[in-house]
Amino acid sequence: MRIQIRRTGGFAGIERRAEVDTSGRPDAGDWHTLAEESLAAAHETPPVGVPDGFSYQLTVDGRTVYCSDPRLTDAQRKLISRVMKEGE
Repeated sequence: MRIQIRRTGGFAGIERRAEVDTSGRPDAGDWHTLAEESLAAAHETPPVGVPDGFSYQLTVDGRTVYCSDPRLTDAQRKLISRVMKEGE
């Protein structure tokens, strides 16, 4: 499973991207569960965010959805954090 995150917005408006490929990882099952929960609660079109908040584009195996601060679910927040920390 390939998980890509694109973060835009914030006070400085700087875009950041990260990606994780779960193939062959011992924790791939955890990633898949987190990704599925995150996709289920996301929007098909970019939602209206708050001023200076972050907006996210999540792409999992070619399916793209959107979410934004401060309305992230726990699963979305955790997935975004993990991908940004561990991804390239």
